Amino acid sequence: MKFKSQIKPYQAAAGGWGSLEATTRFVMDSKQALKNMRNLMRMNKAKGFDCPGCAWGDDNKSTFSFCENGAKAVTWEATRRFIDANFFAAHSVSALYQQSDYFLEYQGRLVEPLRYNRETDHYEAISWDDALALIAQHIHAMDNPNQIELYTSGRASNEASWLYQLFGRMFGTNNFPDCSNMCHEASGTGLKRSIGVGKGTILLDDFEHADAIFVFGQNPGTNHPRMLHSLRHAADRGADIVTFNTLRERGLERFADPQKPLEVVTSKAGAISSTYYQPNLGGDMAAVRGMVKALAETHRARIANGEAGLFDETFIATHTEGVNHYLAAVDATSWTKIEKQSGLSEQQLREAAAIYQRAERVICTWAMGITQHKHSVDTVREIVNLQLLFGQLGKKGAGLCPVRGHSNVQGNRTMGIDEKPGKAFLDALGAHFNFEPPREPGHNTVEALEAMLRDEVKVLIALGGNLAAAAPDSPRTEEAMSRCGLTVHISTKLNRSHLVPGHDGLILPTLGRTEQDIQASGSQFITVEDSFSMVHASEGVGKPLAETQRSETAIVAAIANAVLGNQPLDWLALADDYDRIRDHIAATIPGFADFNQKCAHPGGFYLGNAAAELRFNTLHNKAQFSAAALPDSLFPQLGDVEVPFTLQTLRSHDQYNTTIYGLDDRYRGVYGQREVLFIHPDDMQELGLSAGQNVDIETLWNDGITRKVSGFKLVPYNIPRGNLAAYYPETNPLVPLSSFGEGSGTPTSKSVPVKISLTPEVVSRRIA
Repeated sequence: MKFKSQIKPYQAAAGGWGSLEATTRFVMDSKQALKNMRNLMRMNKAKGFDCPGCAWGDDNKSTFSFCENGAKAVTWEATRRFIDANFFAAHSVSALYQQSDYFLEYQGRLVEPLRYNRETDHYEAISWDDALALIAQHIHAMDNPNQIELYTSGRASNEASWLYQLFGRMFGTNNFPDCSNMCHEASGTGLKRSIGVGKGTILLDDFEHADAIFVFGQNPGTNHPRMLHSLRHAADRGADIVTFNTLRERGLERFADPQKPLEVVTSKAGAISSTYYQPNLGGDMAAVRGMVKALAETHRARIANGEAGLFDETFIATHTEGVNHYLAAVDATSWTKIEKQSGLSEQQLREAAAIYQRAERVICTWAMGITQHKHSVDTVREIVNLQLLFGQLGKKGAGLCPVRGHSNVQGNRTMGIDEKPGKAFLDALGAHFNFEPPREPGHNTVEALEAMLRDEVKVLIALGGNLAAAAPDSPRTEEAMSRCGLTVHISTKLNRSHLVPGHDGLILPTLGRTEQDIQASGSQFITVEDSFSMVHASEGVGKPLAETQRSETAIVAAIANAVLGNQPLDWLALADDYDRIRDHIAATIPGFADFNQKCAHPGGFYLGNAAAELRFNTLHNKAQFSAAALPDSLFPQLGDVEVPFTLQTLRSHDQYNTTIYGLDDRYRGVYGQREVLFIHPDDMQELGLSAGQNVDIETLWNDGITRKVSGFKLVPYNIPRGNLAAYYPETNPLVPLSSFGEGSGTPTSKSVPVKISLTPEVVSRRIA
């Protein structure tokens, strides 16, 4: 497809006619318009399928329970276009590698198993039996179980994920790198340390009861658009929506509901944020610290005047530990440091504190703008500190809400996709199946890639995802994957990872969320868990394109059977009837008792959350305040090196994770292109540059490796000075593999130290 490149500021509200038009366009382009219109009517509904996009909860009230990006995800998956061995006979892997990520996935669905032929540089057809035998051959040739990496995407179902981790642990490894390691690991880690559970504490309905909602580091208009409905409803009834986000994002400013005809055909729209602050990248912890500093001053002043203090002293005394150490750390933090690091003034933070103070019920919600920094765990804990001071847990309309990405990324972790599994989980598995699971920690994603680079990994199996495009330091990631003896990708569509195979490489075609899954016992459904700990049944409705496509669950069971045989577990029998898998889940994971029966509940069932019930699974059974100091630098590895700019990588509007649906970013005014760099106009002017010029972006790091991307068009944008933004995966080469969060291991994709320079004319001309 050809695209017209232009930069044209978008004046309309998020949603509205633009969203409706884009949805219609993608439905028509799927070549299965009627089928996909029916699909959309069944999405996020009882007896239908769960959205394969984001993990936002279902309201179970709307006639249309999908958003623009959910529609893109469905139509992108449910296309009539397909690719098979004939396609690969015409295209070498080397030639395909030169194509864009958009081109690769646009070719359609994978429909037959494929094996890479290194001599010809082409993928060729292979039977399922031969593919499984090849996997078993490579695994049996390994020296020890930790020479395998079992990567998982957040879209895999509960059933497939649980079976996958059981296979790995029965084989003897905890090497389960997954997409959580690259996005929300800091949320889980920080929440566990503070409140004893790594999940959010609220339900979707709590948004209907909050007096104030503080939104940190997220862009729901692009990444989880259904959240805009919740924010809009809250704003319409008078709740304060206070946003802390580095870029001005249209979806956090104004939203026109595309499901309301009047808002589609007129300029009518509702405001989202009542107050909007733009902190520096990595400055959110300092911003929250400033709010607490202001609130603590008011608290003490009121007590000195004989009035009741602001803090919930009863809650603090009954349910928490460490408040005095924390408040001492707040007192020791100067306003000068807070202002410099946050990029916000003392006056702005006092204003935000005043809004918080007058609200009886507060939700704090955040996403990857918080979790992809070196000090992200401390930032998450700082947000928790604020909520603990005011007892904003365990009551309606209040709590903590990390907004996860992919639709079952939270469920994957619940099912045991975790390189550091808890003792209770392993004990339950071992007792139920009468085996001793491995106890030593496995590899997270960064550790797995580093092990590959050291030639310590023989086999990589990827249950979905696109590791080569998702991971940081792209050239090193690709080199790591190519050093494996065998790479196996269980995928719906062609992607970048397939083009960097190991010595041997397999692509195994799998069914999508929208498609019927027929096994020996009949039609199957799977389950997923959303960001609110609600578990939903999901049953595809479309007919698969080819009989050679298999479900993820069936593929995992077949691999396990090929490697381990049918003793002590009949893996293939589990794949014949997913009810059997759910019975095992019910016996090994808390909250899933009577799992199969609960799946019949309309709207799903709630797993529960101990912290929301004020039960804290910490050492002393109390929530823990964190007294961490603000970091002295976002880049302590660089010492005194001056960092001109801090870059964050982000998604465009026509994108979900590494899937590129198109080349437009409508709300940011970018069309037909992706290699752009958002910059403050004054920064551009100070460098003697102008809008539309092409620049090179180079990382400043301390390992002697040059990390540079070239030919990125300058786009002036409302972003704080000294901060930059650009799309991933195009700028993933700039993120060092060795730069990751303390305590989380998450790549620091939202704080990359860079410099920029004018692209040499010859490069600019070639790119244009």
